[in-house]
Amino acid sequence: MCAACGVPAHVPEPGAIADPGPAPTGPRKFAALRNRDCRPYLFGAGLAMMADNVEHVITYWVLWEKFHSPALSGFQVISHWLPFLFFSVYFGSLADRFDCRRLIQAAQVLFMAVSVAWGVLFLTDTLQVWHACVLLVLHGCAGALWGPGEQLLLHDFVEPDELPSAVRLNATFRSLGVLFGPVVGSALLLGFGPIGGIFANVAFYLPLTLFLFRTRFTGHIRNEGGKRARLGIVDSLRVFRDVRSNRTLVSMIVLAGLGSFFVGASLQSSMPIFAHDLGSGGAGLTYGVLLFANGVGGVVGGILLEASGRIKPNVPAAVVSTGVFGLTSLFFAFTTSYPLALLMLLVGGVANMASMSIGQTVVQLLAPPADRGRVIGLYGMSSGGLRAGSGFTVGLLGAAIGVHWSLGLSAIALCLGTAAAGYYALRPQRV
Repeated sequence: MCAACGVPAHVPEPGAIADPGPAPTGPRKFAALRNRDCRPYLFGAGLAMMADNVEHVITYWVLWEKFHSPALSGFQVISHWLPFLFFSVYFGSLADRFDCRRLIQAAQVLFMAVSVAWGVLFLTDTLQVWHACVLLVLHGCAGALWGPGEQLLLHDFVEPDELPSAVRLNATFRSLGVLFGPVVGSALLLGFGPIGGIFANVAFYLPLTLFLFRTRFTGHIRNEGGKRARLGIVDSLRVFRDVRSNRTLVSMIVLAGLGSFFVGASLQSSMPIFAHDLGSGGAGLTYGVLLFANGVGGVVGGILLEASGRIKPNVPAAVVSTGVFGLTSLFFAFTTSYPLALLMLLVGGVANMASMSIGQTVVQLLAPPADRGRVIGLYGMSSGGLRAGSGFTVGLLGAAIGVHWSLGLSAIALCLGTAAAGYYALRPQRV
């Protein structure tokens, strides 16, 4: 039986994947939080992700007040995710070759430098559109650089049977950062103004940056002495060819891409429209509650998955959770009931958390050790970079036929694509 997908008929081809080792035998719940090396990383990563979102709150408000440009608002979303699409695989190859602590620190320093640059431009009142475009792209590049190194470091912190816990809890702490970022950002904006708020935000990146000077893990301790792949743009793209024979890996990457491309970041950006149409208790209040439900679903999902331990990281679980995310998005698109809309966002958040954490875990377990970083980068390109596509599938299409119909049709496409990916991964393989 395949340890990754749980299908008796699935026998991996020789040399196609690395042996992930024996199946987990009852790892401790919240194992990553009990790990003294992983625990401070999780808290630091949560703070850094919160700082990422605090910066969005402050800069997006200033940019709209200064330029009133819908085009610039659209570029804010695109610039955040396109670096993941273009550079994730190459950044993964960097993680394969170099100390992941230093790569993550470089990403954090870039985040801090961008925040300081915003603050100087606000202080001197010299901000121009081209300044904003450059800083937005650099901010997106910092996020893309952070991703592969982080996953390799998690692989180092814990034993293989505790890796699902580390991936789930890391995603949960990141979701907490996303959830509290707007709250803290709004408080800094109101309390200190945009200048003081953006400078104060730099401090939230420091705990993770300083912790990485203290930990001995590099992302390569468990694979020390293994052969490292060559570094280069062409060499990094070789991963596309190397993984195509592994149907489990391909299906995980495809599932992540389907969710990102068809729903992705568009659900949050289109929330004001749904809040206005649902309109329970005033559009402003409805908008805030819908956003909170959308964010808290991911946090609750991570905690429930970790506490129960019943959902194993395998292909059937990933397919079902992605399908549930598609169905809840479909019901949310067309419901006129405010309580049902909240329920769909909560359940969808849990399902999306399950899908992404399961996919990330399976990819890390099956990726060849020498190429783990670039395979993770390929997964990040799909799960993160394709989020830019949701601006077309929901945003632009919504301008033509209405956002309810565009989200609904995108959710249907996600469900159909999920079914196809599941059939591809789980059908018996000819021997």
